[in-house]
Amino acid sequence: MLKGVVTAIHVLIALSLIATILLQSGKSAGLSGSIAGGAETLFGGKAKGLDEKLGRLTAFIAIAFAITSMVLVVWK
Repeated sequence: MLKGVVTAIHVLIALSLIATILLQSGKSAGLSGSIAGGAETLFGGKAKGLDEKLGRLTAFIAIAFAITSMVLVVWK
């Protein structure tokens, strides 16, 4: 029963990790990204604070994912 709860938490952590990764902006998107990046700089682009917060949140969720993975592996 407790293993099922840990597995459910692991699945929720995995889905939240996927979501936080997809919410982050890419570092470069090729030629179209360089053109749009110049326009964002000229016209006031995205707030960098949000990207930093998402980066920290992603790191925290990734650590939680690794911990639950190890718990599930050790717990046969």
